[in-house]
Amino acid sequence: MSYMGVKSICLDLHKRGLLDTWRSPQKIGRPLLLYRLTQRAHDLFPTASNEITLQLLEGAQKLYGATAADKLLLTLFQRRTEHYASRLKGDTLADRAKWFARLRDHDGYMSELEVAEATGALRIVEHHSPILDLLRAYPLVAKLEADLFQRILGTAVRREEATASGLFRATFHIGG
Repeated sequence: MSYMGVKSICLDLHKRGLLDTWRSPQKIGRPLLLYRLTQRAHDLFPTASNEITLQLLEGAQKLYGATAADKLLLTLFQRRTEHYASRLKGDTLADRAKWFARLRDHDGYMSELEVAEATGALRIVEHHSPILDLLRAYPLVAKLEADLFQRILGTAVRREEATASGLFRATFHIGG
């Protein structure tokens, strides 16, 4: 697609309230034009949890005690770990991280692997979470996600979460 075609699409998305744009000054040359999806655009992406899921977890707590929802979530994440492990490829940590980011992207997390130029440090950045409502209702999910990453990649993983202007981002620092 040509530059003008991309520019036209971006302008249309901006007019519809789906894309924020701003300029970032550079030391030399023209400023960079940066783009970010708005909260309105994030609502268009799939979610893997919903009100029924939350109601089922609440019902389990009422019927079976305070830890019932946590136990169900632990079981769910154990199954997700097995699912990812069966599909993961790569001999090196970097290869496995690359494949894992692809798998997570396919599942709607808008994942990308970033490699620090200076240090070679790896991190997977997710710009969307299809289970955001579950994360908000059950903070344990953030720990279970980090544990899933550690088990899949076979190394320590530190999870950071940020929300800016209503937009979600989770960063998984790999190997430290």
